[in-house]
Amino acid sequence: MFKQIVIIDKTGLQEWAIKKLSQYSENPIRIYDDIPVSEDEASKRIEDADCVFVSWSTQLTAKVLSNAKDLKYVGMCCSLYDKKSANVDIDYADKNGIIVKGVRDYGDEGLVEYIIAELIRLIKGIGKQQWRQDAVELTGRKVGIIGMGATGKMLADRLQAFGAKVYYYNRSRKPHAEKDGISYLPLKELLESIEIISLHLPKNTTILGEKEFKQFGNGKILINTSLGLTFDKSAFDNWISDQTNYALFDGDGIGQYKKEFDKFENIISSEVVSGWTIEAQERLSEKVLDNVVKFINNPANRI
Repeated sequence: MFKQIVIIDKTGLQEWAIKKLSQYSENPIRIYDDIPVSEDEASKRIEDADCVFVSWSTQLTAKVLSNAKDLKYVGMCCSLYDKKSANVDIDYADKNGIIVKGVRDYGDEGLVEYIIAELIRLIKGIGKQQWRQDAVELTGRKVGIIGMGATGKMLADRLQAFGAKVYYYNRSRKPHAEKDGISYLPLKELLESIEIISLHLPKNTTILGEKEFKQFGNGKILINTSLGLTFDKSAFDNWISDQTNYALFDGDGIGQYKKEFDKFENIISSEVVSGWTIEAQERLSEKVLDNVVKFINNPANRI
């Protein structure tokens, strides 16, 4: 049981989940539906909280966390891959006995639908742009996926259903993917072999630089729906200046560069976060609620 639960920003938690959470808060849950504009504002919102829920949009720095003297649980309503990509200061939380729990694999279905839809529009010329002079099919296309997690595997499965030849690169080999006919290639060989690449990596990860873009070459398609750029921007600027190259971004993938990239006719983007569907919010709510209930039932084990 908590004394004060605070939902610090627009998390996407559904009403039914908030209603269930209210059973675990002695005081009424305090809910904010906007993003705090500063550390001071974020600190003020949670100063009396012992349980906080936060989306990926708000940074819970050590300064912010230190202002909540009674804080013992942070529920991230977003993915938690590692310390580097987290928007919560995990080191501070660990040192001060604050449990931080994130969720994963809640928006993959919608994101993959977006990639497939926009890719088909581009290669067939259904929209304003057309990849090649003549319309082509996904059948037989060589597609590389960097980051064979849940999203990468789901995309690979969908592409294979269309007859695409799918390859992947990942820090560790994925036997279950290879068993399904998805071939592993070292990064250099992957880039030199494929026509289309889709990047699915944690926030603050940079995998493609000038050398890698040269290996990838021209007449290609790059897809990024990760949280922010997953490549060196100046190297990408050089690569995309060749009009035979195309890039696809959703709202997460393009982030702060939307206005700048809109100047390029060969960059296709959306302000929409493609995985943020009502179904994704339902899955998110279920997983967030499950995490906190496990903590309440057995806090000594730190779940």
